[in-house]
Amino acid sequence: MSRLVLLLAVPLLLATSGPAQDSSHSRAAEAGQSSSRDTKIDLSPPKDDAKNHPDSAAAVSDAEAESAADTEDSGGDVQEMHPWDPHKAAKDVEVGDFYFKQKNYRAAASRYREALFYKPDDAIANFRLGECLEKMNRPGEAALHYQAYLKILPDGPLSKDAHKQLEKLGREKPNPATSGDAKP
Repeated sequence: MSRLVLLLAVPLLLATSGPAQDSSHSRAAEAGQSSSRDTKIDLSPPKDDAKNHPDSAAAVSDAEAESAADTEDSGGDVQEMHPWDPHKAAKDVEVGDFYFKQKNYRAAASRYREALFYKPDDAIANFRLGECLEKMNRPGEAALHYQAYLKILPDGPLSKDAHKQLEKLGREKPNPATSGDAKP
């Protein structure tokens, strides 16, 4: 008996759900509305656009000429843009510090370079990369990154250390004002 009721109830439920969908569609059609796929966007200019804005064609051609001149000045090459993500750079510095403490200088240097990719003027990444390169016996490159740190933060918290490292590497003349053992 229960199977019979179930067999009769299922077709009734299916039959009642079908017309409900059709009735909502027919109500929208009666109201003059259509689905978003059928909606056409009018891109034509207003009636008196040329009269109200007589110089608009000249402005468009000027913008196109300026764009063409910019392309010619750059040699026709597309200028590459790098992503700027200070959060990712900070995370790369953090991971680089981990590798540095493990004395894995190659991995640390890679992370510091990646931090500089996402944030080119990161003072800490420059200083730490200088330390890594010095440990890897690459003093020329290390000096460049110490100098980059000093360019970004001349009076920063690690500026004295950067000056000392540059003096040690022979890349900077000792400055009596920053040196602690300068004689009066």
